Amino acid sequence: MSLLDRPVLRASAGAVSLVAVGALVLTAPATAADTTTPTTPATAARATSSVSAPLARGLYQSAYSERNDVLWATAAVGQPPAPVTGARLVKVDPDTMEVVSSYAPPLDATGQIRAAYGIDVDDEHNTVWVTDTRSHSVSVYSQRDGRHLATLPDVPHPREVVVDEARDTVWATAFGDGSLVAFDSRTFEETGRITVPGAGPTGLAVNERTGAAYAADFTHDRIIEAAPGAAAPRLIPTGDGPLSVALSADGRTAYTADQGTGTLSVVGLREGAVVATVPTGAGAKSVASHPRSGRVLVVNRLAGSVSVVDPRTRVVVETVTTAALPNHVQVTNDGTAYVLDKSASGPAGEDLITRVRLGASHR
Repeated sequence: MSLLDRPVLRASAGAVSLVAVGALVLTAPATAADTTTPTTPATAARATSSVSAPLARGLYQSAYSERNDVLWATAAVGQPPAPVTGARLVKVDPDTMEVVSSYAPPLDATGQIRAAYGIDVDDEHNTVWVTDTRSHSVSVYSQRDGRHLATLPDVPHPREVVVDEARDTVWATAFGDGSLVAFDSRTFEETGRITVPGAGPTGLAVNERTGAAYAADFTHDRIIEAAPGAAAPRLIPTGDGPLSVALSADGRTAYTADQGTGTLSVVGLREGAVVATVPTGAGAKSVASHPRSGRVLVVNRLAGSVSVVDPRTRVVVETVTTAALPNHVQVTNDGTAYVLDKSASGPAGEDLITRVRLGASHR
């Protein structure tokens, strides 16, 4: 598949705890298990297919690089308060779902493993940005060779990171002190910090047209909007326990995956209010929007599924079954989604990657 066929929508998902134990294991090559649901002629035109393969223990999030045609994934093993026992930045072939390379993050200042959690890619500067949640920092790596380029401290409990290539800016959410922190993607210098006292920002998205950043405030059931030139952040109500946020292609609508109620909240940004609530499944955790069709994908962690939501009718039009504990979804323009789980269901206890291809009517 060509680079031009798979430009990525950047969307993030947050988490409150990491559920994984044991040593980190990488699998390469992986033998994919076909989990496609059989179709009839009447449904073949719209059917969504999926295929899964074991990848590594402790999988967390992924980000697709259009420039390099690779999928980057983070993996960290060790459930708090126990120490991290393994961590990797994993480079994956998105077509074969095999591990191409893996890189160990450097130790932090205390000699502990710098675990990798949130992730996004900067294709303009050919870098990968990763949140070191338990080390309270953000790290930058080279996409070319996985080399560690910088670690940026003083980001309390960073959860997510998202790149705004149009403005050479990278945003990170700091769950520990209610902040959204901005960095220059060229110099790695901090360029701004917006703090909402008492907030718990997790998921993160950016409107590259306007430069506005949107964070899901898990603590107070709202979205924090940080717009350029605004005197103060705007606080917009959403559903119960939002962990992840995504934007529609036109930037007028935000979507949150609401863990507390197992729903997708549709938030009109002009109205500053929830305009629809869509039940998706228990433990709704991660959300992403397909930019061409507008379809919204929601990972339901406890239900073990991904819901495909029509943004016009605001109903679930298809449900894709995954392995247990799906954690994150990444969607590309050609209708391919990559779901990472924490099922430990691989032959050596690895977590799985599931590639979901949306049917023709969903594109």
